[in-house]
Amino acid sequence: MRTALSLVVVLGLVGSLAACSAATPEASADCTPAKSGKASESVDVSGKFGAAPTVKIDDPLTTKTTQRSVVIDGDGAVAEAGFDITAEFSVYNGTTGESIDATDYADAPVEWTLDESLIAGFTKTLQCSTAGSRVVGVIAPEDGIAAESLEGLGLKADDSLVVVADLLTAEKPAEVAPTLPKADGEDQPLPDGFPDIKVSIADDESGTPTLTLPGGDAPTELQLAVLKKGDGEEVGAGADVIVNYTGMNWATSEVFDSSWERGEPAPFNTAEVIPGFTQALEGQTVGSQILVVIPPALAYGTAAEGSTSELADQTLVFIIDIVGLG
Repeated sequence: MRTALSLVVVLGLVGSLAACSAATPEASADCTPAKSGKASESVDVSGKFGAAPTVKIDDPLTTKTTQRSVVIDGDGAVAEAGFDITAEFSVYNGTTGESIDATDYADAPVEWTLDESLIAGFTKTLQCSTAGSRVVGVIAPEDGIAAESLEGLGLKADDSLVVVADLLTAEKPAEVAPTLPKADGEDQPLPDGFPDIKVSIADDESGTPTLTLPGGDAPTELQLAVLKKGDGEEVGAGADVIVNYTGMNWATSEVFDSSWERGEPAPFNTAEVIPGFTQALEGQTVGSQILVVIPPALAYGTAAEGSTSELADQTLVFIIDIVGLG
């Protein structure tokens, strides 16, 4: 188990970050690593990259500023601020030399983003390193673990941390297009025979819709209309999508769910929603507005088939603004 490493990430937050650290990536030419020093150079590390190292620490090992030394210099991508990395770690108490925790150096390296979610000393140790490198960081107490987490890790307030890190990969995260405030596509005509559902859209930034259902017998087959056709990316099969939506019960005309009412769009994976919702989304484009009538077989099923949902046996109506991909 990786109890200590989990605590380092989740609980061990401090306010300061490395001088070259930032929330967004910068050019590698501007990346200034933490300086090597007597403390980090004194840590004796041997063993192959990617395998558990043999580490000898002349304890007690202390430092007032975090130091970083390169043991193996890789030739991969530079780990810049904001990059996604995978790495193997061994962590030691710099005062006693005792092991605190380590990854398993097998098939499950840790995956992190070099941002403010890491304690400053980890960021200073890793940032500006190249993939394929093994680095040693001696982390000063002020760059280390939050006071409330020390006791659980067997640390004292003045203990330094020694980290031996094998940086496996470093990648700039894919840029995510910003979400739209509302569907902004071109208006489209309704398909022939589509149910007479009245749609009123609020004339404001939210574009909140109001539906008036016609009543009477519900359609027995899925009915879909593209009200607005966006010019954004297409929603593929199994895609992560960000939508605003309102869902209504055909029989009662009651709204049973609405992201507009909650005040923020909802992220979904198209493979993890009811089948009719999947059909309404996949193949459409960001910026589109969809109106869909979903029969029970493609919604929450029927009681006769064992469905226990409150919406079993119900035909549902959704209006959906596709505002982004996540």
